[in-house]
Amino acid sequence: MKIAVIPARGGSKRIPRKNIKMFGGRPMIAWSIEAALNSGSFDQVLVSTDDMEIAEVARDHGAQVPFMRPLELADDYTGTIPVVRHAVQWICDNVGSVDKACCIYATAPFIDGNDIRKGLDSLQQGATDYAFSVTRYAFPIQRALKLTGNGRVQMFEPQYFHTRSQDLDEAYHDAGQFYWGTARAWLDSRPIFTPNAAAVILPSYRVQDIDTPEDWVRAELMHNMLLASRPDS
Repeated sequence: MKIAVIPARGGSKRIPRKNIKMFGGRPMIAWSIEAALNSGSFDQVLVSTDDMEIAEVARDHGAQVPFMRPLELADDYTGTIPVVRHAVQWICDNVGSVDKACCIYATAPFIDGNDIRKGLDSLQQGATDYAFSVTRYAFPIQRALKLTGNGRVQMFEPQYFHTRSQDLDEAYHDAGQFYWGTARAWLDSRPIFTPNAAAVILPSYRVQDIDTPEDWVRAELMHNMLLASRPDS
């Protein structure tokens, strides 16, 4: 069995209730649920939450909420892997054997079902534990700057000051959308960012972390521009 696990706790502080806050005319979490369902990759799309209102919204948009997440896995310090491990173990114990599981973040309004399928293909084609979404840094990280204690500028890697941008290795970062993994990798709590993971590269205009109010505003602007660029708009 292949399952999607969408973690969505109720205790968001910087953007209160962000998982079900309206975005583009629907609750934020609905975008992730829709993409998971449209991908055709899953036997079950479930939401792991400690919050009854989030559970109701999730069910209204087609997801299953077969359990409520334990409170010890719903604080500010619990990482993604323990939450997904709990969900995989619950399904194994109560429903049936899980082969692969995909963690999909609840605040990923630009996620696309086609990318989810690409992640599954990458996981199945290689001897990997995980496959997840990444995007390129817009600027060479070798030329990154930091500020010193007195407000002056210093390069992190000054040896690359004279190196042409096209001669520097491209760098990527986690796109914060989805993480496919084998059930064994999740249950064993294997780390994600290792050579045992494959990357699905996304264009930067469809990637935006949403952790702060400023992130939310930027995401809304991106959403509006993407809508305006559609041929039928």
